[in-house]
Amino acid sequence: MADSRRVLLGISGGIAAYKVCSVISSLAKAGVAVKAVLTQQGQAFIPLLTVATLSRRPAYTDESFWQATQGRPLHIELGEWAELLVIAPLSANTLGKLAHGLADNLLTNTVLASTCPVLLAPAMNTDMWQQRAVQRNWHRVLEDARYHAINPGSGVLACDRIGTGRMAEPEDLLAHIYSLLHSGGRRDLAGKHLLISTGSTREFLDPVRFIGNPASGKMGVALAQAAIHRGATVTLVHGPLEDALKARLGGIQAIEVTTAEEMHRAMLTYLPQVDWVVMAAAVADIKPATQAATKLAKADLPESLPLAPVPDIVADLAQRRQPHQRLIGFAAQTGDIVPPALEKLRRKGLDAIVANPIDVAGSGFGCDRNQAILLTQAGEKIAIPPCTKLEMAHQIFEVLGVRF
Repeated sequence: MADSRRVLLGISGGIAAYKVCSVISSLAKAGVAVKAVLTQQGQAFIPLLTVATLSRRPAYTDESFWQATQGRPLHIELGEWAELLVIAPLSANTLGKLAHGLADNLLTNTVLASTCPVLLAPAMNTDMWQQRAVQRNWHRVLEDARYHAINPGSGVLACDRIGTGRMAEPEDLLAHIYSLLHSGGRRDLAGKHLLISTGSTREFLDPVRFIGNPASGKMGVALAQAAIHRGATVTLVHGPLEDALKARLGGIQAIEVTTAEEMHRAMLTYLPQVDWVVMAAAVADIKPATQAATKLAKADLPESLPLAPVPDIVADLAQRRQPHQRLIGFAAQTGDIVPPALEKLRRKGLDAIVANPIDVAGSGFGCDRNQAILLTQAGEKIAIPPCTKLEMAHQIFEVLGVRF
């Protein structure tokens, strides 16, 4: 991210404030300008010096607000400076103030003096979160399009209660922050339901051996996150994923499969419900012709392995889709990536295809970054230069949103 990106972080009272240190540090290292405002209760959980040191900038409190200043009021300066305002943790008290437009401290005054998107990450005891008054305030705030939510998760809380109320993890906060910085808070996919596939499939010879590929599922997860952040409903059909990736699927209907046949069935099952299908999975083309029920001894392994084809998922989706539905494919290629992608686009009747190189360092399978050329049925060729997979997902949706 360029140094011109500006995030104002509001820290209200809650033990989850410790998680914010990681967020501040990561943003600052990425070149994002971070300023922080702490409420009086927030200062009880995290030292002002810690926040200022991690952000490489001064941090502000109510004492800063009430001190005599030269020039314009601090809350006006901060509100106009912010490109994105993040309140994490969001306490029940601060939520109530936001819901009723109250402004009795620097943070809430700054919210009212700003016009940028606001990302809210609540954190509180389960009983507090479930109170009708708190839920009423929560839904009332979210009626305002400025506000974006990252709902609390479930688990063991600081009070030893097991339930809902845990603030989102730093990785989830960062993904949502980067999404909002990229999109400016636009919900241009609102009202759309996307069906996305990701990851690899595994075709087993016996219970311990399979034909597969190195696809990690990171690109498809990034597509799902970007779509959710832009207002879409998402169903994600995925092959085996690492636990760290599964943890990023909050708010996403996720269906886990293993084989190409299982993915085929799942994609066809959900096809009638959706507007767009994004086939980002790296599906096996072949499978062992037979599968042993028990592990084969090394001596029993065949010298040559008979193979059988697997279902062509994209081709079946193209044949069964309705006229209003859009189908986008992916093509992981080596060498000159455009000709084979164009051939696949035309042969399978896709509306668009994303061709990405897997033989270029820092992109492709397993990487956090990628690059691609997006090809459309209308003959357009749009280059997406190297960037994070989340940023690439946003660029794909921005191109497709205009055309579809």
